[in-house]
Amino acid sequence: MKALATSVIATLVVYLTLNFPNASFAGFSSGTAQAPSAPVYSDYWGPERQFGDCWEDPNSTRLPECGAARVPEQLTVKLLFEFDEYIVPDTVVNRWVLATIDSYIDKVLRSPAQEYVTIVGHTDAKGSDAYNMALGMRRATAVRNYFIAQGYPASLLAPAESRGERDLLPQYSPFSVEQRRVVITKVDR
Repeated sequence: MKALATSVIATLVVYLTLNFPNASFAGFSSGTAQAPSAPVYSDYWGPERQFGDCWEDPNSTRLPECGAARVPEQLTVKLLFEFDEYIVPDTVVNRWVLATIDSYIDKVLRSPAQEYVTIVGHTDAKGSDAYNMALGMRRATAVRNYFIAQGYPASLLAPAESRGERDLLPQYSPFSVEQRRVVITKVDR
């Protein structure tokens, strides 16, 4: 019986591979292993069924309560402003990034924990240290004001901070646009 089952499975795999050459079955395609796009069951070839990301039992500590938003500990946003500008959203060049900030704001607003958030502005190394510290502060303040304009309580936001060019990312040139970012972090008070 086991030999028959193995034969049927092998025949099915050959059939699927010949008739669906670009398909991926349980993470395997064209004879090479690939990372599956979604977790798979050990007894089911296909994406893992979603049963929810929460637990109804209030005594459970393993999963969040249903309806609670999962807020990332930290969010780094490559928010690019026009040269020497700092008004959100008016002078943001890559406005599609605002959707990421909006999503984060929505999550912290829905979180029952009343998350306390810090916002830190970073710049590239163009300009003097004093200039970049002030620019980073203006941009962090602009993002903080955006949080407030979107309905996040000012009492749950730390004062804006700037690192200017003092905390550069080592994998990029000090003058790279990649250095310009805003780091949003939820913290315990």
